Amino acid sequence: MSSALNVKFDIFLLPFMSLLYLFNGLDRGNVGNAQTQGFTNDIGAQSSDLNLSVSLFFITFVIFQPISSAVGRRIGAKNWIPVIMFGWGVLTICHAFIHGRAQLIAVRLLIGLFEAGFYPTAVFYLSTFYTRFDLAVRIALFYGQYAIAGAFSGAIAYGVFQLDGALHNWQYLFIIEGALTCFFAIISWFWLPMGPGSAWFLTPEQRLFSTNRIQIDGARYVQHQYGKDGLERPTERLSKRDIVETAKDWKLWYILFFNICASIPGQAFSVFLPLVVKGLGYKSITANLMSVPPYVCGAVGLYIFALHSDHRRERGFHILGGLLVCLVGLIITVTVSHQKSRYAGLCILTFGSYVSAPLTAAWLSGNTPEPGKRSLVLGVNGFGNLAGIIGSELFQAKYAPRYLIPFYATLGFVATAFLGYLAYRYTLLAVNKWRARRTEGWSEAEIEEERLSEKRFGDRKLTFVYGL
Repeated sequence: MSSALNVKFDIFLLPFMSLLYLFNGLDRGNVGNAQTQGFTNDIGAQSSDLNLSVSLFFITFVIFQPISSAVGRRIGAKNWIPVIMFGWGVLTICHAFIHGRAQLIAVRLLIGLFEAGFYPTAVFYLSTFYTRFDLAVRIALFYGQYAIAGAFSGAIAYGVFQLDGALHNWQYLFIIEGALTCFFAIISWFWLPMGPGSAWFLTPEQRLFSTNRIQIDGARYVQHQYGKDGLERPTERLSKRDIVETAKDWKLWYILFFNICASIPGQAFSVFLPLVVKGLGYKSITANLMSVPPYVCGAVGLYIFALHSDHRRERGFHILGGLLVCLVGLIITVTVSHQKSRYAGLCILTFGSYVSAPLTAAWLSGNTPEPGKRSLVLGVNGFGNLAGIIGSELFQAKYAPRYLIPFYATLGFVATAFLGYLAYRYTLLAVNKWRARRTEGWSEAEIEEERLSEKRFGDRKLTFVYGL
């Protein structure tokens, strides 16, 4: 029944959540497409103001991720996602009517605030439907919409920019994409179930089985009372101990810096890839269309790595493989001058650049059995989006057309991430070996006492084995 249940979630839940994330990516990155048509010039701002506004977007986006994730955990993704999505949809439409630097910055700060909680809330939400080694490929399919959004954005922009009317063509882009976001935000409130136990597309037997399997998946390390929807009772969804244990979680803070380094290519290209492609010699409208294949390569690479990661039940080496591909693409991009060769380098680069972020989220999720703490860990992991600030400051217009200095800097960051993830994996392995020595020879009674004890929490229990 478990496989049949996954199929139903893959049909009724995952594609819809992926569609919502597609609009999240579209509304975050469409300023890059608009800029190829003179967006900042038309609103009375400078091109450097775009870089500044993108950087400031990530300030509110990062700061409010744990807070927004905690709200989503408390009131439920079904209630929180429609609210924040409708908010950023309205703000996307507002882009079409702003004037000057101050209004540009204000709108980007606000859209960062509303978008902040979507990804961690959505990933935690999916983790309440899928068991931990069914999760990575689903997160990848979900996160892959970030890459698809880039491709889709380029294709949409290419079509919209053919329009002639009373408004600038970039204004139509913001209005169309923002209106669609608002529409699907409303639909999402009716479509999304509160939890697996209230999924409208399951039979009563499947609802019961789906709640039981999630509870069994973490039963050795957590104890909670559950409601009919399959979620913990509201008073147990988030506790003071969840907050304290998240702050003390060494594995989260250990990997966060390297996650930031690894995320720079994906975050930067979500906005600036059309400008980088334009720097290869393509005309402004054509550059939007030519940005589609690299994004598609990114999505394909992510799906391949994630599918194999779940099949092998391994995270670390798969992330390292993605970073290695990314490094190869970066080296090609900075060492060759031939247009088509550099474009191929961009495709190789994007093939590996989207792998680390979703697999890191799946890795942390699988290694955090306590649901309340898991929601906060995924929120704090969102600090990886600080990479967007670095990326937006690196890929400035003054480095056009080849952007060599930004690419060299990115190469250094990705190489640092590679070494960091390698050390992280072997640190977890060392902890597992130490715990195995500590618990060697334990009786069933001692194992059960450790399971029920309040002394150690979730993954800190000596019987918990970290996934590698």
